Amino acid sequence: MKYIRLGKEGREVSRIVLGCMRIADKPLSRVEELLKTALDSGVDMFDHADIYGGGESETRFKEAAKKLGISREKIVLQSKCGIRKGMYDFSKEHILSSVEGSLKRLGTDYLDVLLLHRPDALADPEEVDGAFDELYRSGKVKAFGVSNFSARQTELFNRGRYPIVANQLQFSLMHSGMVDEGLNVNMAKAESVERGGEILDYCRLKNITVQAWSPLNYGMFEGIFVGNDKFPELNKELSRLAEKYGCAPSAIAFAWILRHPAGMQVIAGTTDPARLKQLCASADISLTREEWYSLYLSTGKTLP
Repeated sequence: MKYIRLGKEGREVSRIVLGCMRIADKPLSRVEELLKTALDSGVDMFDHADIYGGGESETRFKEAAKKLGISREKIVLQSKCGIRKGMYDFSKEHILSSVEGSLKRLGTDYLDVLLLHRPDALADPEEVDGAFDELYRSGKVKAFGVSNFSARQTELFNRGRYPIVANQLQFSLMHSGMVDEGLNVNMAKAESVERGGEILDYCRLKNITVQAWSPLNYGMFEGIFVGNDKFPELNKELSRLAEKYGCAPSAIAFAWILRHPAGMQVIAGTTDPARLKQLCASADISLTREEWYSLYLSTGKTLP
């Protein structure tokens, strides 16, 4: 496993993060095996949200971690808040209550990182900064970030007392808009549209770690592209490189993200321990420049 610094001056964390969205309904023994595999593979960061499994994912994580005797100081816990039924809510009251709920469900005194889950149109940056200040001073949250934010939206909250250390964004070979817009500058084609406001370059300039979610998906929740007959050229290239590097094709898809010099993390959302082990192998794969572009072009994209 390889590690990077979270944000500019944050602690070092594993480049692969275990996403815990789907563990709520899994048997406790399965979750224990998943966490043990993660730790044995060098993964030390775990991603949660107050809404995952209606909060049960955090509770199930606590139960499994307790049975395994995992030391709190050796892991990095990240959770998210702000999504409520029918609305988004970045009010100070909701942020504080959400954190209290996550702390209780996770069985911990503090979160290493708290992310604002999706942009709230009614958010007041000063009110959010006040919530961050109270959480930081009380020791309940060590660092703050955002998720699914554009460059300008991120900047609104990055001007406060606490720097934004991470932005969790959807990114994969089949959802590569952050790269597309940079490769097609000033062109009249769909890929040149700046849907995120050059968010990838913004994060690099501001030392904000990009965390890639749904790294194996196409669309939002349509499905996985690895092994999917809809993408023959991509899977042909994934298989070719998997054979070369002695790994699973999905690990090559992860390695494509990790090869980017932005120094991203990748969220692995699998609940299968064996699959997680395969994915973690990606951290030790260094694709060449030619291989990176070959994978990109195999998705059907063209270079200007």
